[in-house]
Amino acid sequence: MQTIFSNFARRTIKESAMTTLLLVRHGETYDNENQIMQGQTQGQLNPRGIEQAQQLAREMAQRDIDAFVASDLNRAIETCRIIAEPHHAELITTPLLRERDWGAFTGRFIPSLKGEPFPADVESLDALLQRAQRFIDFIRERFPDQTVLAVGHGIINKAIQAQFFGKQMREVERMSNAEVRTLMIP
Repeated sequence: MQTIFSNFARRTIKESAMTTLLLVRHGETYDNENQIMQGQTQGQLNPRGIEQAQQLAREMAQRDIDAFVASDLNRAIETCRIIAEPHHAELITTPLLRERDWGAFTGRFIPSLKGEPFPADVESLDALLQRAQRFIDFIRERFPDQTVLAVGHGIINKAIQAQFFGKQMREVERMSNAEVRTLMIP
């Protein structure tokens, strides 16, 4: 009888366990500061972005985090490295967390884009949302029952949350630089 209960208890615990995703937007970059559309360019944290990442590292220093994942773009890698440093942890990079590809809008002054039609080479919303879902599936499959801190970008993080909550992108509030949102992935 003890064995049956123990197996049942283990199965119930395993089935109800969750992966905790701490979804982070990278720290402020020079292009953020200058309102330049970065898209999938590497970007570089400015002094304020470095301080934002360092502040987040201090806040997360005592938290148990099993894995650190970042977009493969420099601004996210740099932010993630700073946050992971107190944990003496390596980080994993993935193109699934890259920012939306803004095509011909990349490198342009954001306020000047108002009213312009999207160029044909901008990553489609459907492709972005599919990539966001692949990221959620990647986290679920690779890090079951773990706590993962993942550093991405404003629009891909919004798409991840839209997929996770079953909402439209416009219903997801914009993330600030170095902001953290927690998603409990079954």
